[in-house]
Amino acid sequence: MRISRDVARRFLLGRQGLWPGRRWRGIRGTDQAMRTMEHLQLDPLQVIARAQDLALQSRVIDYRLDDWARLTYDKRHFFEWGGWLAVRPIDELPYYRVVMRRERTYGRMWPYMQEHGGAIDEVRQILRKRGEMTNRDFAMADRTRVESYRGRKDSAIALYYLWRTGEAMVKRRSQTFERVYALSEAVAPAAALEEATDADADNFLLLKGVGAAGFSRLLGAKWTLERDIYTAELKAWRERMLGDGTLFELEIEGLSQRHVALGTDRPALEALAAGRVPRGWKPLEATTTEEATFLSPLDPVIADRNRTRALFDFDYKWEVYDKVEKRKFGYYVLPILWGDRLVGRFDAKLDRASMTLVILGLWLEDQQLADDAALAAALRRGMGRFVTFLGASSLDARAVDPRLELLV
Repeated sequence: MRISRDVARRFLLGRQGLWPGRRWRGIRGTDQAMRTMEHLQLDPLQVIARAQDLALQSRVIDYRLDDWARLTYDKRHFFEWGGWLAVRPIDELPYYRVVMRRERTYGRMWPYMQEHGGAIDEVRQILRKRGEMTNRDFAMADRTRVESYRGRKDSAIALYYLWRTGEAMVKRRSQTFERVYALSEAVAPAAALEEATDADADNFLLLKGVGAAGFSRLLGAKWTLERDIYTAELKAWRERMLGDGTLFELEIEGLSQRHVALGTDRPALEALAAGRVPRGWKPLEATTTEEATFLSPLDPVIADRNRTRALFDFDYKWEVYDKVEKRKFGYYVLPILWGDRLVGRFDAKLDRASMTLVILGLWLEDQQLADDAALAAALRRGMGRFVTFLGASSLDARAVDPRLELLV
């Protein structure tokens, strides 16, 4: 199947619940949105709101801050795990238990046991006795100091190891967003702790990766599965999936190589190619043409920078870790979605003393859009919803081009 760039953009956005408008509402809708996203990436930074909350507010009407956490830690509909930290449906845990076992037996966690085995055994026993704990429960003076991205105390390494290998899970998050660990059997239902077969896990996780990307070249399978998978094996799997219709091939305008997509997504792509909105995608309220939407810096739609450039003509880099002098736009910049295009970005902060959302700068990809009354109206409507979501009492938009009249 061959598709245009317009169809590709709308499919990527719509599959993620971002086009033609929000189609979920409230806590139940948040559950649906998180499942549709496949992975909800977590980040602790809270400049405006945390990245996971920003991702969900762009998809869910009446989304409240930390609704994702209520579903994850209170209702246990999801669990968090991984070096690439994300929350996923709890019913998928048996597949990830296979990856956890691989990490423990011969994967990236094996060196941790070799170097810190004593601390891991000690922390394991303490966790069994206490029931739950954080790394802050261990005083630095009582621990061996380590130099690691995962922490400065051997207790931090031990807790991380137990979590990554499946012995412990994150029971909840503290007010400072620190992980509170407990033994896995105290967090997840017994059925979720049973391992799937290796073959079922490989099949599920590879297909999940395709779904999360929308369409894929099946790169990074080794890291997805936490095992070596050679070209011939991956090619044979791909051919089997194409043969029974689980996957199908796509040729995409603007992308040089063929991709694969899930067979279940073919009807949506055919509808888009025919100029129709796919079944189930009808927005509950305004469309993204009527109301601009602001994406999270970690939104999966823009995670592939090269693909975003090719399909959206939009070059986005999260500059939060760049030195000030190397930033082109700002510290915490959010892309602006209008219709099916990324038309600009803005840098902002939330002044929590006055609860004022301060726009530090707003940049349009095409400066002529500053004279577009439809965009100005869509931005005002989108900003009104955004201010309400944040619980802000006012908006400081003095840094914005006055032609946009960005007042709410």
